[in-house]
Amino acid sequence: MTRLVLNRQLIEYHANPATVVLDLIRQRQGLTGTKDVCREGDCGACQVLLGKIRGGRLRYQAVNACLLPLGAIDACHVVTVEGLNAELLNPVQRALVDCGAIQCGFCTPGLVLALTGFFLNAETSDEQAGIDALAGNLCRCTGYAGIKRGIARLCRQFDLSGSPPERRIDDLVQWQILPAYFSGIAEQLSAIIPCEAREPSPDAVLVGGGTDLWVARPQSLHAQPLAFLPGNADGVHVDGDDCIVDAETTIEQLRTSKLFRQLFPSVTQDFELICSAPVRARATVGGNLVNASPIADLAVFFLALNTRLLLVSHDASRTVSLKDFFRGYKQIDLQSGERLQTIRFNRAAAQSFSYEKVGMRRYLDIAAVNSALGIEHADGRIVTARLSAGGVAPVPFYFEKACAYLQGRPITPETVTAAVEIARQEIAPISDLRGSTEYKRLLLRQLIFAHFMKLFPEAIRWEQLHASQ
Repeated sequence: MTRLVLNRQLIEYHANPATVVLDLIRQRQGLTGTKDVCREGDCGACQVLLGKIRGGRLRYQAVNACLLPLGAIDACHVVTVEGLNAELLNPVQRALVDCGAIQCGFCTPGLVLALTGFFLNAETSDEQAGIDALAGNLCRCTGYAGIKRGIARLCRQFDLSGSPPERRIDDLVQWQILPAYFSGIAEQLSAIIPCEAREPSPDAVLVGGGTDLWVARPQSLHAQPLAFLPGNADGVHVDGDDCIVDAETTIEQLRTSKLFRQLFPSVTQDFELICSAPVRARATVGGNLVNASPIADLAVFFLALNTRLLLVSHDASRTVSLKDFFRGYKQIDLQSGERLQTIRFNRAAAQSFSYEKVGMRRYLDIAAVNSALGIEHADGRIVTARLSAGGVAPVPFYFEKACAYLQGRPITPETVTAAVEIARQEIAPISDLRGSTEYKRLLLRQLIFAHFMKLFPEAIRWEQLHASQ
């Protein structure tokens, strides 16, 4: 049994925990403002707000109902467009109407929920950030110009910089972006006693975000035991010289973490290349690693940081290097009954770090080739280099030979071009829908060049690299 608040109403729902919330709200509750379209998290037409008590505070995220299993929403608040409606249009709805952001109206509920999620979470009323928050919402009619005008109008109308997170819900109620009943939701959720957690069976599928599982095999999950992980309100912290990331941390939590942004100043922009905002709000770091895709963005990122993984079971734990974790295509060093608990790396590994990704589209696409380079250096020489790439092997790949070559070498164009040739000999890409073998080899070369030009612009320039080939 799952107990939750759906819009204004407390409900109890008896169903298979693998049932997605989209089916609950449309088929059982008749709330058809939420649209049923792609069931892959690609279009945003089914977006809802998911509210949870975390760290003593009610927090909301716009998420895709088609990828949100019922087992993950116990003691939560789920908001559909009907839960935002009032007698008159609220400011978000009015801005979309007045600015020509609506034609057929099919995508409109998802846009309203995504924009409301932006106002619940954004630090400032930044117009570009508002546009980015809607990156997972498709609209075939408007050409997006009207939507952008609506965002600009709302950002001028409401100043979020004077609205701290702990007061945000009350401010949005006062601005009539949220209905008044939102002020009592935290107390209502606190009164719900979550279902008692049971020890999962050894063969249970551990579910973090489920954003890949419910795309790849939604029907088979109904016949399997599932164990839903609770998530982490603040999954990034420091332990001495190390940075530790809880495996249940979402990609969006990682992207917006103040600590992580201090270590990696470009991570906010880099991780915008990883899926869309509603998927990042659910997808977990641990899930991305355990899924073991050859082009897993976070696997490539963390490989270049000499990352160690803490694997735990009922009565034991062990630590493995991430570069030894991947055994073959979709094969990992995870024994029966084990789960990934934390990801740990030394903060010195972030001294000079670069992440690059190339896909058929810049945004909302998996990579043809992605790559990361971490370098520790002194006096113009490379002390330690860690290079990784995806899309060039059956696993997220770590370049042992190229890294060994770079160690101790001067930071020069000749060093870079020699390392590129070694790296190109280490890989075995295959031709597929993302590109031919030779195209991927060329991409790898260009990405390694980009890493060095970004990290050492005074020492490495494109014309020098071109001349040294």
